Amino acid sequence: MQKKIIALAIAAAFAAPAAFADTSNVTVYGVANVSYDMTKTGSAVAATSFSSNKVSSNTSRLGLKGTEDLGDGLSAIWQIESLVNIDNSNAAGNTIGSRNTFAGLSSKTAGTVLLGRHDTPYNLSNRKYDLFADGMADNRSIMGGGRSSVQATTTTAAIVNTVGASFNGRQPEVIAYISPAFNGLTGAIAYVAGAETQTLASQTKGSAWSLAALYGNGPISANFGYETHTLGSAGSGTLGFNTGTPVAASALAGLKETAWTISGGYKVEAFELNAIYEKTSDNFGVLAGTPGTNVLGHRAYYLSGKYNVSANDAVKLAYANAGSNASVNTGATQISLGYDHSLSKRTTVYAAYTKLSNDTVGVYVLSGNGTGAPTVGGAGAKPSAISLGMKHTF
Repeated sequence: MQKKIIALAIAAAFAAPAAFADTSNVTVYGVANVSYDMTKTGSAVAATSFSSNKVSSNTSRLGLKGTEDLGDGLSAIWQIESLVNIDNSNAAGNTIGSRNTFAGLSSKTAGTVLLGRHDTPYNLSNRKYDLFADGMADNRSIMGGGRSSVQATTTTAAIVNTVGASFNGRQPEVIAYISPAFNGLTGAIAYVAGAETQTLASQTKGSAWSLAALYGNGPISANFGYETHTLGSAGSGTLGFNTGTPVAASALAGLKETAWTISGGYKVEAFELNAIYEKTSDNFGVLAGTPGTNVLGHRAYYLSGKYNVSANDAVKLAYANAGSNASVNTGATQISLGYDHSLSKRTTVYAAYTKLSNDTVGVYVLSGNGTGAPTVGGAGAKPSAISLGMKHTF
């Protein structure tokens, strides 16, 4: 009843006219996840070596969703999900529909088609295995491509900032299909249309394809994901060139980057074990006059485990490793430790520690999944963080 009242209040704010809004099929949901973080840049350079304490809103969010039964097993589905920066209401991202937001049709026998903004199938294939997701110890410091950090290791200035999108990302302009489950196996495929700001016939918009095979049967799950980005020369969309790229936009048209991943997990009541492996590649070498060179591509893997020491308490451990790309000693490792205590089915308090150790010329940083983690440090830096927080779902 309480959720219906909240749904009515929220829907009334957006409906026109509000008096005729039908909220009978509206569900309100969300996550409030806040932490106090104590971070260190771990830099070997005095000017960039410092500690920083802050409050973080770890992908806190608010959503509305609903379905309408159309008969014969067919339903209309929709969702509007927004990021909520609890620690800073003026921060970027506090806009309606900034997270998974879509409309579509779902059939019990034919599958689901949706259009809008959504996690790619590649992302769906492995994100659930990150036991420290949406916080300072999030594995996207290394996984999901990790290219933003590797870029600085190249001596070719033209390649710096030349990336399309994170592979573990949420893309706009998506049309996706998700199959029904057949004996535990589900397939998913999505097309991303890229930027919408093309103004000349000579420009290209960029695009992406992403697919996944997802298997789950009892305590065992195993997934495969593949994604490819074709960069465009028009505008600054997620699959166009990045603002400030030190090359002509036309030089980026047709450049490609690709990733594939395999992942799996074993979960029973007392514990769970997970593993992810991914491999990325690109043809960005053409910008440096060496066509066919794989500049930023590399391999990475992630291992995680969780043990429930009691009905309300659990300990977690994770390890991630990124190999070197074309340069020597550009890799990094990340180790994370955590403790969760459940106050109820929906409320958990937690403590976590994470440290990322770069090789001698590696420049990865703690992603913090957008929490504002310090991104300075330089080659060989060893950033770390301690987080004390609370997560409530509704």
